[in-house]
Amino acid sequence: MVFTSESVSEGHPDKICDQVSDAVLDKVLESDPMGRVACECFATTGMIVVGGEIGTNTYIDLPRLVRQVIEDIGYTDPALHFEASSVAVINVINGQSSDIDMGVSTGGAGDQGMMFGYACRETDEYMPTPIYYAHKLVKRLADIRKNEPSLIPYLRPDSKAQVSVQYENGKPVSIPAVVVSTQHAEVDLNGRPVTNDRIKVDIIEKVIKTVIPEHLLSPDIIYHINPTGRFVIGGPHGDTGLTGRKIIVDTYGGRAPHGGGAFSGKDPTKVDRSAAYAARFIAKNLVAAGVADECTIQLAYAIGVKEPVSVHVHTNGTGKVSNTEIANYLTKNVDLTPEGIITQLNLRSPIYRETAAYGHFGRHHFPWERLDLTEQFTSALL
Repeated sequence: MVFTSESVSEGHPDKICDQVSDAVLDKVLESDPMGRVACECFATTGMIVVGGEIGTNTYIDLPRLVRQVIEDIGYTDPALHFEASSVAVINVINGQSSDIDMGVSTGGAGDQGMMFGYACRETDEYMPTPIYYAHKLVKRLADIRKNEPSLIPYLRPDSKAQVSVQYENGKPVSIPAVVVSTQHAEVDLNGRPVTNDRIKVDIIEKVIKTVIPEHLLSPDIIYHINPTGRFVIGGPHGDTGLTGRKIIVDTYGGRAPHGGGAFSGKDPTKVDRSAAYAARFIAKNLVAAGVADECTIQLAYAIGVKEPVSVHVHTNGTGKVSNTEIANYLTKNVDLTPEGIITQLNLRSPIYRETAAYGHFGRHHFPWERLDLTEQFTSALL
């Protein structure tokens, strides 16, 4: 069986929007931890629209904040037709609906819906192999562009990667195909023309082979590097961007179900975000505790209601105890109310902009990646 996942870089149009939305959220939370934020962005040639519903007394210099995010990503060249100092920032932000506030202010969920969390033993980060390496590839491209530009002296911010993994008996054994598309200048920093053959050699040798262990690279691996033959026009000038359009990139690369709700730009009273983090937290701790080798958690909520309407566990036949027993234990012993999740994971802190590129899961410094519950789960379930 072969399974494939993709990731996109921080310079991808959708990811620009995610990062701006989360930068707005962080700016509110810095001064107002109880602020309510639902911030969405749309980016295209020369402009970005920032809208949504925000409830706070905090002042934000929105144009300055947006331009700083765009500059940090690397859009500083006017030739890209989307450049930090000149981009038009259009503000269409409104206040939060009082009808929603009625339910949230009493501790209820900010919306209905179902959220999923997942963990497995394939990597040290308890993440599936395909999405793990897809993230690392686009992060490597960004690190070279920002920190070692002479190594590949023609990279631009927009890029995508896709990794296909061959499984045998449920274990990853090789990678038969890798796709990388990276935006590039027509000439490099030294004035030399940038050809597709040159890009292919550089990406294979300086990106792919430095990220993916040699033992995983199939002897017959197929590389698709900028397969159209040219990727000069990119970023919001080449394709519009929207907040929340890369939800599978943000989570598990398609290996686990997704409830459909995006994360970026939403404060933690929105269970689309906070309950997805809680579900990952629980799934990872169950796997780390040895309760299962693979685990999917589903949580579901009704708007304005504190307790989840359901808790579902699926261990794909790897559980040491039954799925029902695990679910019953979680329902009785883990606080899954929105406020309980927020408190447990300290989600009113301004930690969100960093989540908006290279995945929300599998990076140890995020609070939902901690292993606080392993001893509890081992003691109670094994």
